[in-house]
Amino acid sequence: MHAFDVLGDPVRRRILELLADGEMSSGAVCEVITVEFGISQPGVSQHLKVLRENGFATVRPEGTRRLYAVNSEPLRDIDAWLEQFRRFWTPHLDALATELARGKRERRLRESGDGE
Repeated sequence: MHAFDVLGDPVRRRILELLADGEMSSGAVCEVITVEFGISQPGVSQHLKVLRENGFATVRPEGTRRLYAVNSEPLRDIDAWLEQFRRFWTPHLDALATELARGKRERRLRESGDGE
């Protein structure tokens, strides 16, 4: 399965977002996904399996629990592919950063001028 096919599903993207904060048990992932998407435990397990089999998540047993974590390697591959497109948004973000800095500078100058 292609990386974008894996990440094209909003449930799998949400699972990765949860795992980005740190390792989670399958039960904890299931609780959140069931509430947010109304999917049963077997359905969540299928999404975890797709993530695991396609390299986006790792799993390790701890007693009776299975702990999932993000595997960053496939995300690096996606990042490398996206590199060719960054030119479309990077200048806009740079311009935004400049405008934000200008606004902060003007606010500081106004505030220091009010205190004189």
